[in-house]
Amino acid sequence: MGKLVALTLLGAFLALIGERLVALREKTNAYREVEPVEPQNCHLIEGLENGSEDIDILPSGLAFISTGLNYPGMVNFAPDKPGQIFLMDLNEPNPRVQALNISDGFDKASFNPHGISTFIDKDHTVYLYVVNHPHMESTVEIFKFEEQQHSLIHLKTIKHELLKSVNDIVVLGAEQFYATRDHYFTNFFLATLEIVLDLHWTYVLFYSPREVKVVAKGFNSANGITVSSDKKYIYVADVFDKNIHVMKKHDNWDLTPLKVIQLDTLVDNLTIDPDTGDIWAGCHPNAIKLVIYNTEDPPGSEVLRIQNALSEKPRISTEYANTGSVLQGSSVASVYKGKLLIGTVFHKALYCVL
Repeated sequence: MGKLVALTLLGAFLALIGERLVALREKTNAYREVEPVEPQNCHLIEGLENGSEDIDILPSGLAFISTGLNYPGMVNFAPDKPGQIFLMDLNEPNPRVQALNISDGFDKASFNPHGISTFIDKDHTVYLYVVNHPHMESTVEIFKFEEQQHSLIHLKTIKHELLKSVNDIVVLGAEQFYATRDHYFTNFFLATLEIVLDLHWTYVLFYSPREVKVVAKGFNSANGITVSSDKKYIYVADVFDKNIHVMKKHDNWDLTPLKVIQLDTLVDNLTIDPDTGDIWAGCHPNAIKLVIYNTEDPPGSEVLRIQNALSEKPRISTEYANTGSVLQGSSVASVYKGKLLIGTVFHKALYCVL
């Protein structure tokens, strides 16, 4: 009798895992092949060879680019090289990137930058907030940007028990920001099992020196996050659920869900066009190719533009798509006055004139 019960339970468990694996292949678009959509005026950016995971552009046209992300389960072409922050001036006729120097006293050897966000104070001082994974932990680093010296002065490291598996960040005030947690478990095996079992345990948190709290939860894998031009709405990408959550921001920093924009691609980072308010999304058309890297069949890239996100029927258009022959694993797309930058998790970066 005991053996029969054990075999029955084992069979039920294996059936569950089998069903979950089938669902996972659908969730990750394992069979999808992207159709190319490539603007004519695009070229790869020289000097960015080891990822450009996130990009944030100042109103002045200076673009910050995080590179060198070492992320569990993801390929890295230079695993022993620490991450960097690059700067690119989009006002120049032929903009080039330059690595920013980081002040002494900061552990540059373990720098592992992920999502980034800028904040401009009342005195016009620019601060760069960086999600960092030193030794595979999660911290938020605050830097002061010195434009003349092309450098970053490290000011503070933020740690908190809720700041685990942090992916992206959007800063709305001095030491006031929202951040996404993309996995509940920090152990790689358990984090993988979490996705397989479709647990939806990740969240968005709000941080300030006075208060740290979870403000939205129930995501499969909360990823990119940004704020609308009028600062009234927060947009959150759920990468494995292939959608964007639109949330209303309240004065106490709480978030109220308003709607979900469903897509057919895995959405990574989000940015806002400052001129139109449109959402630009760096996406992964096929996540299996991203995780199981094959030089003969590399992961593709896809960039979506979402117009009128608050309307009943937002307009969704594909602005860039490539099979991986040019750009692999697109994670972000950011625009400035008719110019488009597309970054990747571990590959190169693209500059386009629209």
